[in-house]
Amino acid sequence: MSIPADLKYTASHEWCRLEADGAITVGITHHAQDLLGDMVFVELPVVGRKLAANEECAVVESVKAASDVYAPLAGEVVAFNADLEASPERINQDAYAAWMFRLNPDNPADLDGLMDADAYRAQVESEAH
Repeated sequence: MSIPADLKYTASHEWCRLEADGAITVGITHHAQDLLGDMVFVELPVVGRKLAANEECAVVESVKAASDVYAPLAGEVVAFNADLEASPERINQDAYAAWMFRLNPDNPADLDGLMDADAYRAQVESEAH
């Protein structure tokens, strides 16, 4: 199972990467896409949308189910990955390259409150038992 050590994770299976400009890039984890199966549709938040932490802000739909994606931190959406709208299967090909949206966090220190790779791995392993 792929869980990059340089990312932060949420209990709801989103990953976050701090960018050089202070923005946070968000996607769903390899584990999440594996559970969902082949992606067929993605709905992403629009630029300028203000998000609260843990707010439902995007939807991924697979051949098995639709699932909400949650904002890992409060902030404003500054970009979304339009390529995913045309090619949602990119999430299955590489969940960590197929970012969904970027946000400028209201409080960048909140990123420290998310799980590191070891904590996320422990959560995934506990869910499997």
